[in-house]
Amino acid sequence: MYSEIKKKLQKLMRAECVMSRRKRLLMLLKPLDVYPSRHNQDLSRVKNPHVSQVFEYLDNRCMVHKNAINYCQDVVRRKLVDWESIFRSDLSKPITGVDLVVTVGGDGTLLQASHLMDDSVPVLGVNSDPTQSKEVEEFSDEFDATRSTGYLCGATTENFELVLDNILEGHMDPLKLSRMAINLNSQPISTYALNDILVAHSCPATVSRFSFRIESGDQPASPLINCRSSGLRVSTAAGSTAAMLSAGGHVMPILSRDLQYMVREPIAPASTISHLLHKFVRPDESMKIAWSCKYGLIYVDGSHVVYPIQHGDTIDVSSKAPVLNVFLPHLSHSSTSK
Repeated sequence: MYSEIKKKLQKLMRAECVMSRRKRLLMLLKPLDVYPSRHNQDLSRVKNPHVSQVFEYLDNRCMVHKNAINYCQDVVRRKLVDWESIFRSDLSKPITGVDLVVTVGGDGTLLQASHLMDDSVPVLGVNSDPTQSKEVEEFSDEFDATRSTGYLCGATTENFELVLDNILEGHMDPLKLSRMAINLNSQPISTYALNDILVAHSCPATVSRFSFRIESGDQPASPLINCRSSGLRVSTAAGSTAAMLSAGGHVMPILSRDLQYMVREPIAPASTISHLLHKFVRPDESMKIAWSCKYGLIYVDGSHVVYPIQHGDTIDVSSKAPVLNVFLPHLSHSSTSK
C-alpha cells in the first residue's frame, strides 16, 4: 500500500516538475525534394502510359508530407515550448540542449536523427505520409502505391497533438530501444545502428568473402565460420522487422537486447555449419568479423551512412551501445523483454 502511494506521489511530483519548466523541442523534417517531380524529368523516352498517373501520385505524396509539416508546426506553436525546426539534410552535429526531438517524415528521418543522439534525449517520430490500404489496392495493377511504413514512428497527424501533450505533461514514458555498437579495427565507430548493418562488397554482383565467430568475453562461443556470400546482415530488435524480416529472419520482441545475424545468399555452405549462418548474439556476447576481400563497405541503417573496409580489417559488433529512448504508444503495452 505504501509503495503504491509513493509511486503516485513520485508521478505527481514529476508531472509538476515537467510543467514548471519550459521545454525545448527540436523538429527534424524530411526534405520536400526527395519526391521526384515531373517538371525535373525527361519523359520523352518513357513509353509507360501510366507515367503521368505515377507522377500525380508522387506529387500527392509531397503535398501530404508538406501539409503534415505545416500541421505539426502549428500544433507546436500552440504549446508552451521553445522550439525550432530544421531539415534533416541540414543537420550535421550531435543533437544536444533539447528535451525532445520530433521527427516528421518516416523511419528514415528518425534513423538519421538517432545517429546524432545519445540516451539523454527522447525522440518521437511522426509518420507524415502513411500507407493507405485502399490506395494500394486501387493501383495494385498499375504501380506500387505503398507510402511510408513508419514502424518506429509513434504518431501521425491524426494523433500528434494528443501524443505530444501526454509527453510534455509527463504521462508517457519512452521505450528504451537497443542499438548496436560497431568497432572497426578495435576503434569505435561514432554511429550506433538502431536498425541494422550490412557488411558487403560495394558491388552487389561481387562475392563477399569474410569469416566470423561469436565470442563471450575473450572466449569463443562458436566455431570460426568462413563465408562466401552476398554479405552479412546484423540487426537489432527494432531492425528485425525491416530487411532482416524480408530476408526470412525472425521478428524479435522490441525490447530485446539480442542481435540477430544472417549470412546473405551463402555459396554452397557445408551442412555442418548451415545452422550457424542465421542465429542470435546475446547481450553478453559479441560478433567478430574478419573481411577478406580487397574492398567492402559497412552500411549502417541503410545506404546513407557508409564506412569503407579493406582486406584484413576486423569488425566487432555488440549490443553494448547506449539505448535510444523512443516514444511508441502503439507498442508500449505489448512489448516485453526477451
